[in-house]
Amino acid sequence: MRRIIVTGGAGFIGSAVVRHLAVQNDTAVLNLDKLTYAGNLESLVSVAKNPAYQFVRGDICDRPLLERVLREFEPDAVMHLAAESHVDRSIDGPSAFIRTNVVGTATLLEAAVAYWRGLTGERRDAFRFLHISTDEVYGSLGVDGLFTETTPYDPRSPYSASKAASDHLVMAWHHTYGLPVLITNCSNNYGPFHFPEKLIPLVILNALDGKPLPIYGKGDNVRDWLYVEDHAKALVTVLERGVVGETYNVGGSNERTNLQVVEAICGVLDRVCPERRAALGIESFRALITFVQDRPGHDKRYAIDATKLRTQLGWTPEESFDTGIVKTVQWYLDNAWWWQPIRAEKYAGQRLGGTSA
Repeated sequence: MRRIIVTGGAGFIGSAVVRHLAVQNDTAVLNLDKLTYAGNLESLVSVAKNPAYQFVRGDICDRPLLERVLREFEPDAVMHLAAESHVDRSIDGPSAFIRTNVVGTATLLEAAVAYWRGLTGERRDAFRFLHISTDEVYGSLGVDGLFTETTPYDPRSPYSASKAASDHLVMAWHHTYGLPVLITNCSNNYGPFHFPEKLIPLVILNALDGKPLPIYGKGDNVRDWLYVEDHAKALVTVLERGVVGETYNVGGSNERTNLQVVEAICGVLDRVCPERRAALGIESFRALITFVQDRPGHDKRYAIDATKLRTQLGWTPEESFDTGIVKTVQWYLDNAWWWQPIRAEKYAGQRLGGTSA
């Protein structure tokens, strides 16, 4: 069996990757996660009893722990998803992003190089370190154009700057030490098990509660939306077929303004929750839309050109935004057991990132 370590495997994207890998007959998965506020083992209940899956609670800044896990599990690959990832939180507290995304990645790279150097023969040749990053490292687009793998880096927030730094570290470890690395940069993800501080789950749950649906500025900031399970499949594709030392952009080709995203969610809820809408005394959930002060340094537009991944490695997303958003809304309607404790104990929907550091 191939053996894969997934860092941050209890997070949103990480848990999707773990769930995808754990059902493969030829794969054993070790999930290494610190379980910060956004890490949730409830997202992995479907694989928790799978003998091919195991969990280790730990910090990627803990070098002795990393060395022990690598030595004992003997992975064929590391998929590095552990990261602080919310722009608004990076505005309020950037230091945590520097520690995890920069220092943590460097620590993991050091441990991975030491482990890889101890391998021999085919196992050494086959080892891969896949670093999962974001399109936000490229900065902000105008009304035209797409991010490609050769777009110059131009990060604008503490979050994107920390991820840009981690990307550069990964590539430096490849060129300096020979570590066989791969990098992916993805567009905005959405789907099941998404922590409700992010736009789509926040809007869904606020709407069900009859609370305002906050939209920054005029709602005209554009993002390219990617269904999380499509992203998980793309990452495994890159791990299996990608060329060492290469970067691959992953996008859904689903550009929407934030206002269009919120209006689409309201349209789905209007269709599937007429009783709730009537109980709130509104003709449409759109009546709850509220424009709020914009985020500091809010990037105008992101859009991914995923041609390289599609043509060279044969990946294509299965969900359009229209199909994915219906599945996402329905998942939150059907799985209150997952999000209700989060809303009650961790995050109730309050504004984040409204002040400068």
